[in-house]
Amino acid sequence: MKVENAVIPPMQQAMAFFGGTENGPFVMVNLLKFKAKAEYADGSEPDLSGAEAYARYGEEVRKLVEGLGGKVRYSGDVTGLLLGEVEDLWDMVALAEYPSLAAFREMAMSPAMHAIEHHRKAGLAGQLNIRTKPGAGF
Repeated sequence: MKVENAVIPPMQQAMAFFGGTENGPFVMVNLLKFKAKAEYADGSEPDLSGAEAYARYGEEVRKLVEGLGGKVRYSGDVTGLLLGEVEDLWDMVALAEYPSLAAFREMAMSPAMHAIEHHRKAGLAGQLNIRTKPGAGF
C-alpha cells in the first residue's frame, strides 16, 4: 500500500472528490503531519512550531464546521502504532462530521476558509483526508 501525505490535492483528485455522489452526512478522518517549525510565506512567526500554526487554523475551521451544522468529533495526538507499519507516523488525528458534501464544498471554497488557509500551509507538512460514511458497525 502506497501512502503519500499532501497539503493541497491535485486538481483532478479534488474534482473527483467534489463530483462524488451526495449521500448525506459524512465524517472526514484527518491524519496530520506537522512541520517542525512553521513556515509562513511572509517570514513571520519564526519561533512558532508547525503544530502551533496549525492549531490557529484548527480553531477557526472548527467555527466554520459548526457554522454549517457540522461538528469536530475528536482530535488528539498520535502516541503509538499497534498494528501495521508506516514510514513516518502522523502527529495528530482529527474527525470532523459534515452534514453533506455540498456543505463541505461550500466551506472549502469560502472566503473565510481562504482567510485562514495560510496557517494550515505554514504548519502542515502533509495529511491524508479520508471521507467516511457512517455504517451499521462492524
